[in-house]
Amino acid sequence: MPWRPARAKIATSQPWKPHAMIRPWFAAALLALSTPAHSTPADDLHRIVEDHWAWYLRNHPIEATSFGVRTYDNEVDDVSLAAADRQAAEAKVLIARLDAVNETGLDEGDRTNKAILRRSLAEQIEANGFGQRMILFSARFGLHTMFASLGDILPFRTRADYQSLLTRYDKYPALNDEVIAISRKAIAGGYSLPCAAMTGFDTTISGLIAPPDKTRYYEPFTHAKPIDASDTEWAELQARAKTVIATRLTPANEKLLAFYTRDYAPKCATAIGMAAQPQGRAYYAFKARQHTTTDLTPDQIHAIGLREVARIGAEMDALAKKAGYASRAAFIARLRTDPKYYAKSPEELMQVVARLAKTIDGKMPSLFGLLPRLPYGIKEIPAETAEGNTTAYYMDGSPESGIAGTYFVNTSHLDQRPFWEVPVLTVHEAVPGHHQQISIQQELPLPMFRRYATFFTAFVEGWGLYSESLGEEMGLYDTPEKEMGRLSYQMWRACRLVVDTGMHVKGWSKAQAIAFMTENTALSAANIEAEVNRYITDPGQALAYKIGELKMLELRARATKALGPKFDVRHFHDAVLGQGAVPLDVLEKNIDAWIKAEAAKG
Repeated sequence: MPWRPARAKIATSQPWKPHAMIRPWFAAALLALSTPAHSTPADDLHRIVEDHWAWYLRNHPIEATSFGVRTYDNEVDDVSLAAADRQAAEAKVLIARLDAVNETGLDEGDRTNKAILRRSLAEQIEANGFGQRMILFSARFGLHTMFASLGDILPFRTRADYQSLLTRYDKYPALNDEVIAISRKAIAGGYSLPCAAMTGFDTTISGLIAPPDKTRYYEPFTHAKPIDASDTEWAELQARAKTVIATRLTPANEKLLAFYTRDYAPKCATAIGMAAQPQGRAYYAFKARQHTTTDLTPDQIHAIGLREVARIGAEMDALAKKAGYASRAAFIARLRTDPKYYAKSPEELMQVVARLAKTIDGKMPSLFGLLPRLPYGIKEIPAETAEGNTTAYYMDGSPESGIAGTYFVNTSHLDQRPFWEVPVLTVHEAVPGHHQQISIQQELPLPMFRRYATFFTAFVEGWGLYSESLGEEMGLYDTPEKEMGRLSYQMWRACRLVVDTGMHVKGWSKAQAIAFMTENTALSAANIEAEVNRYITDPGQALAYKIGELKMLELRARATKALGPKFDVRHFHDAVLGQGAVPLDVLEKNIDAWIKAEAAKG
C-alpha cells in the first residue's frame, strides 16, 4: 500500500502549468465574488480549480513543499478541530460555486473533472460530521511518525531547506499538544481505538526518543552539506538540529508517550468494531463508499468476499495437489516452516528484493508503452515502526522536488518474511504497481490536483492488486511456491472483504478474524496479526483492493473480447493509467470510450 501523510482525496480539471498563478486564499467570501462579465463556463470552472489548488496548498503546507511550491516552507498543517470546521465550510463555498457552473458549456473532460472535484469536497464535508474525525492516529502511524518521515518527503539541497525543517520541528510541540487535547475529547466521546489493535503502539513513540543524532529526525543532517553552505555553516545547522531535537521534539514525544501509556491505553475500547462507536455503522458505511468509490453496502461487500474466498480456495487446492501435497494445508504448513524459504539477515532479504525488482524493471516495456521518468529505491521500514507493521509499503516521490519513490520492506521477524512472497509483493508495491501508477500520474498533462493530490483508494490499490496478476505474464511465479504466494495474496485481499466487514458491522472478534485468515491464506502469523490490527484501526480501507481489482479485470476482459486482434495490452494499460486515479465509474466510462476509439481505427 502507499504510505503518505494524511491528505484529502481531491481532484481538479484542465491541463496546467506547474504552480502557475497560485493565489492566496484570503477568505471563503473572496471565492464567492461574481465572475467576470464575459467569462465562459469553462473559464468559471478553471478559476474555481485555481482557487481550490491555492486553498489546498495553504491548508497542506508540508505537502506544498514536497510538491515544489516553496511559499509555505516554514508552516505546518493546522490539526485542530476548528481548522477542520473552517475547511469544511470553505469546501461548501467551493461546491456552491461548482454547482453554479453551466455544464452545457463544458467539454467532456471538464464535466468529468467537475464531478470528481465536487465528489471529493462533499466527502470531506461528510467526514467532518462524524466524531471519528477526532481519531488522529492508527495502530502504527501518527503525527509523530509523520514528522520523523519529513526527511523522506522533503527536498534538502540548500541551507534554507534545512532551516525550514528546523522551523517545522520547532512547531511540533504545539501540534503534539493539540493532538493530545483532541484525543482526550475522543476518549470522552467514545471514540478511542480498540485495545486489541494497539499493542506495541507505544514503541512507535519511544523509538523516537534517543540521543539527537541517533533519531530519524537527525537523518537529513547526515547528508552531504548544502550546496550553498560553508563547513562552518553546516556545522552550525547540525548543532542547531541536535538542540532542537533535544529540547523540542524529545520532550514533546515524552509527553505523548506519557499521555498514551497513562491516559489513553487504560481507556482504549474493548469492542473492536466500528459499530460500537457513536454513529459507527453510518461512519463505516461512509468509509466503505469512500474507499471503494461505489454504493456497495457492507453486506454486499461481505458476500463478494465470501464468493472470492471460495473461488481462490479452489485454485489453491488444485495447485497444492499438482505440487504433490495431500492438501492445501499441508503445502502451506511447509511454506510457513521450512527455513530454506526465509532470509537469515535483513541484508539477505533486501538483496533478494533488489534483484527481483531490477528483473521486473527489464520486463516493463512488454506491458506498457508509457513508463515513468522518476525512479524508485528500496529501504527498510524504520525500526521504531517495523515491529507489527505491514510487510511492505510504498512512499511516492516528487519529480518537482527531486525525490524518488521508495519501496519500504519490513526486515523485522525474518522468519515471517518468506522469499516466495517477494515477487507478488514487489509487483504490487513497486512496479508495475504503485510506483508505476503514481509516478505516471505525477507526469501526466493534468492539473496539479489531479497529478499530486488525488487518491481514490479503489483505483490506487485496485491497480496494485491487478498488477499482481501481471507477474504471471512476466513469468515471475515460476515455482509452485511463488504461485502459491500469488494465490495467497489474492486470498488475503478476498479475506479482507469478509474480515473487515465482519469485525466492524457483524460482530466478529479479533480471534475470529485471525482464525479466518489463518485458515484461508498462507500468510505468516506476524503478518496476519499486523493486518488485522490495521483493519481494526483503519476501517474500510482494506475493502478497496479487491473491489478495484475486480473492476479492472472486468474491463480488460471486455476490451479483449471487443477488440479481438486489435487488443494491445500495452495500450490498454496506458489507457487505464492515462487519466490518473479516478472513481471506478469514471474508469469504466474512460475505458469504454477507449475501446470505441480503438475499434474505429483502421
